[in-house]
Amino acid sequence: MPVIVSRLPLEDASFCEDPAMSFTLPARWYTDNAFYDREKVAIFYRSWIYAGHKSQLQSTGDFITTRIHEQRVFIIRDKAGELRAFYNVCQHRGHELVSGAGRKKTAIVCPYHAWTYGFNGELIRARNTEKMKRFNKCDFALKPVGVEEFCGLVFINLNPEAKPLHQQVPGLEEEIRSFCPRVDDMIFAQRDIYDVASNWKVMVDNFLECYHCHTAHRDFVDLVDMKTYRSSSNGIYSRHVSHAVKSTDSSAYKFKKGEVDFGYAGWFLWPNLTIWIYPGEPNISILQMTPAGVDRTIEFQDWFLPEAEPSAQQKAAMDYQKAVLQPEDISLCESVQRGLCSMGYNQGRFVVDDERSELSEHAVHHFQSMIKQALQHNPAEHSDSPD
Repeated sequence: MPVIVSRLPLEDASFCEDPAMSFTLPARWYTDNAFYDREKVAIFYRSWIYAGHKSQLQSTGDFITTRIHEQRVFIIRDKAGELRAFYNVCQHRGHELVSGAGRKKTAIVCPYHAWTYGFNGELIRARNTEKMKRFNKCDFALKPVGVEEFCGLVFINLNPEAKPLHQQVPGLEEEIRSFCPRVDDMIFAQRDIYDVASNWKVMVDNFLECYHCHTAHRDFVDLVDMKTYRSSSNGIYSRHVSHAVKSTDSSAYKFKKGEVDFGYAGWFLWPNLTIWIYPGEPNISILQMTPAGVDRTIEFQDWFLPEAEPSAQQKAAMDYQKAVLQPEDISLCESVQRGLCSMGYNQGRFVVDDERSELSEHAVHHFQSMIKQALQHNPAEHSDSPD
């Protein structure tokens, strides 16, 4: 019998506006460092990125630190009760000012040469500069970063011209509050960290569709009414919701119906944040896909509950997420990343139906469209398009 050799196309197939007709982004968008480097500037340095929760910043002087790629930032509550965010770098010689999280009593003192800053970022004291000519403290204030609180979550943005987050997501706050009316009462309870051998976009793609749920997530399908599971996109976010199931005795975890009776509610917020609310007692969590390389992602899952100590039901949900659902998804995404490096693959087709059912991948197409648009508008010299 003759040997049949499969050949990759000489040119990429079309990624188009109609998800039902579109091919996926080419594999190199997930494997080529050139794309990874462009994403830093075109996406992450221009978008609202989750940094923490208001319950971690309750009192004057409370601070937390975070990073967006190489850019390190700290957020602090000032004496007027407002949140402030700054690049985490002393304006003298570039030493980092703070690390981790904690509380400053009166000021921020650089551990290198003791330059001292107020919570508003102003330089208060610089030792041995009193008699220096043309030394003006106003020239050495900390460089501010945009900061915004949204449903108790704290976001930062390195782009000084960024439109406020709440203006970019009309209706999202109302949606979240409809499933978690006590969102303002939530406090930080737990962080789980996952180191995944996958591009961050693979992991977002995976969240945005449930085409794989029946084959890969037996317990999730038992928890959620898949017949009513629907996804819809609105600007820079998408919504993933199902109706309540009849039985609360699922194989995922057992629960009693809460003040809002539903099956599951989740949202994706551009560029790398997912928000989860499980049925039962009040809870909300975020799962953030943080790029650590073209083929590595650090996932942070932060849980927020009415009390720091979870109830038995809340703990069951948290344990299910950590011990079952996350390992299932991580295994899938790592396999996809290996496959994207294969010479036997370049592009696939989105599976999309007219009903936009639980088996439809239209939300993945929406996300990949945003990726494509962001990189095409990047002023970097390197340019590559799937068209």
